Amino acid sequence: MTTQAVLITDTWRAADAGGTFQAHNPQTREPLEATYPVSKWSDCDKALDAAAAAFEQMRSLSGERIAEFLEKLVARLEIRKDEIVQMAHAETGYPISPRLSDGEFPRTTNQLLQAAAAARDGSWRTPTIDTSNNIRSYLGPIGPVAVFGPNNFPLAFGSASGGDFAAALAAGNPVIAKANTSHPGTTQLFAEEAQAAAQETDMPPATVQLLYRTSHADGERLVSDPRIGATGYTGSRGAGLKLKSAADAAGKPIFLELSSVNPVVILPGALGERIAAIADEFSASCLMGTGQFCTNPGLVILLKGHESDSFVSTMAEKFKAAPVGTLLSEGVEKSLADSLSTLESVGAKCVAGGSLGGGKGYSHQNTLLVASGSDFLANSQSMQTEAFGNTSLLVIADDLGQACDIVDALEGNLTGCIYSDTDGSDDAAYDRIAPRLRQKVGRLLNDKMPTGVAVSPAMNHGGPFPATGHPLFTAVGIPASLHRFAMLQCFDNVRPSRLPPELQDANPTGKLWRYIDGAWTQNSLT
Repeated sequence: MTTQAVLITDTWRAADAGGTFQAHNPQTREPLEATYPVSKWSDCDKALDAAAAAFEQMRSLSGERIAEFLEKLVARLEIRKDEIVQMAHAETGYPISPRLSDGEFPRTTNQLLQAAAAARDGSWRTPTIDTSNNIRSYLGPIGPVAVFGPNNFPLAFGSASGGDFAAALAAGNPVIAKANTSHPGTTQLFAEEAQAAAQETDMPPATVQLLYRTSHADGERLVSDPRIGATGYTGSRGAGLKLKSAADAAGKPIFLELSSVNPVVILPGALGERIAAIADEFSASCLMGTGQFCTNPGLVILLKGHESDSFVSTMAEKFKAAPVGTLLSEGVEKSLADSLSTLESVGAKCVAGGSLGGGKGYSHQNTLLVASGSDFLANSQSMQTEAFGNTSLLVIADDLGQACDIVDALEGNLTGCIYSDTDGSDDAAYDRIAPRLRQKVGRLLNDKMPTGVAVSPAMNHGGPFPATGHPLFTAVGIPASLHRFAMLQCFDNVRPSRLPPELQDANPTGKLWRYIDGAWTQNSLT
């Protein structure tokens, strides 16, 4: 059986492999035909050398050149859309429509086009000029970026297609993509088109490279290598923290998305006013995509009372009645079962589901757990175990004070939401909870489940640790997401002809926003 080639520099070549692996069809549990290599360090070493050489050229390229490359990539991806979607369907079990073809694929191309627009405009660099001291600064590219993609978004977060990939390139950096082993074939198709687009637009060789898998030790060595500029990682907390430890020890930036239970607080007035509507919203959000979203509402906080009892009963029936979806892999199936066991060991009670199976292929019953506020506070760390999949934990607080204590005990999360009524009876409770929750999450929602993540300039898909590695940065939302893969570069008394175009007296495009002597302007200096 032929082993797939890796992309190093500008060539698809046989890997220096220490082993091989196959992706599996989650709906049948059967391995797919293609075999992929587990690269030894020599492949990483060659890719790093090539990326460093590419960076020497890319850091002087105009934003226009990079934008042309990204736009050409989108045009090429549109031609192979059906092939990409079919491959992603085989490797993830996600439905072709609406999930992949109608949702995730256009989201992916839209991100790439937004990144192209940001590269062309250049205002994301925040050029700053102090004429009185002749000091100028802006955000410049940081160096080769390693991107580790997650298992649950093969297109929109893929290592050779997703948000980190687009942001790193738009900021002027070459990318070494490390495919997720759940969907290597999908990543390969994206990398093929990235290579072709780079050639067609005369980008440097090694603008995009692809490795499928390495040992854990070599992954840690990769993110800490002197030739790497930064790393973007989305995946499990355990693996991410090992990479973070290695990168931190070497002083290398690494931007992580790790885990989040995305707490939802539902106040009594809201339940009394519209319990059926909230139940429908929660059920749809929690079970959509078999719960395999980083913004899945995995923890719901309620106040003790008749309304909350009714909500628990309603949700238990909904979870039992809803169809059971397919999980992404055997590893996800096992991890979900293990996480539920941890929650039950510290006092959570199962009121729906609780067992493996029930769906097609890798699956676990839709599972709803309930815990008291006292049990949560007594075991707050274990009670926040992320159960990645079609499950959620309802915590019943004795009163508002205990609900505030529960929020205070939360780890950092990507999102947090508060449901309140429309006649004002929940306002006082909202005013006590919201400031506490605001500091625990990257994105605060009202009366809306957190699952959707719009690709908007104002979006923050980030949050305090352990949701991410740093609360200042977002993985979604252009141009802000580009800032992760940039460094602040200052020029003090540098001759005008030696300055980058963005910092010279003349505005290079006439549209670039620059901060000159305390004011934002598109004017040139005179």
